[in-house]
Amino acid sequence: MMGRRRWLVLVGALVLAGCPGLTPTGEAPQLYVLSPKSTFDENLPQVDWQLVIELPVAAAGLNTTRIAVSRTPLTVEYYARANWTDRAPVLVQTLLIESFENTGKIVSVGRESIGLRSDYVLKTELREFEAVEEAGGTLVHVRINVKLVRMPDRSIIATHTVERRVPVEGRGIESVVAAFDDALGKVMKRVVEWTLTTPPPKFARSS
Repeated sequence: MMGRRRWLVLVGALVLAGCPGLTPTGEAPQLYVLSPKSTFDENLPQVDWQLVIELPVAAAGLNTTRIAVSRTPLTVEYYARANWTDRAPVLVQTLLIESFENTGKIVSVGRESIGLRSDYVLKTELREFEAVEEAGGTLVHVRINVKLVRMPDRSIIATHTVERRVPVEGRGIESVVAAFDDALGKVMKRVVEWTLTTPPPKFARSS
């Protein structure tokens, strides 16, 4: 099962077995990156429009490189000695772009900074992106709200929320990261499929 996931440990010392600590230390953190989706239904429509994916909006507690964990409904903490390679919204934006590209079904997709003349804009909000400790164990909760906006009139043509909860199997930060990879992958796959099938596959691009 683990071989299917392409998360990478990039920098830092080894994580000790067992539950990772929550208290920050002076040690350099290990950096983790998650994987884009690469397998999709071959029956997805081939679209002839271009898409810009905006940087996801996120609460301050999630707009960080630190890996969030909630131990009560009203608290957010972070795993010690373990970070994402980028702030969570930037990481998710990059993975969404790569996932769309991996479908081979869209003319062009990118972030707003590259100056792409888009036919649609995907506005995203990262509402949940954390591990949750419960009596029965730890799970990862990922929830993303998306709005598809038609350009150039900037009309919202559809909105959708996707969420997944994936149990953490095993102990230690590597098991937590693997659950993040699984949960985010399932959410991104649904976001991609929904986006490609919501507007008409063929349309007359405005001049």
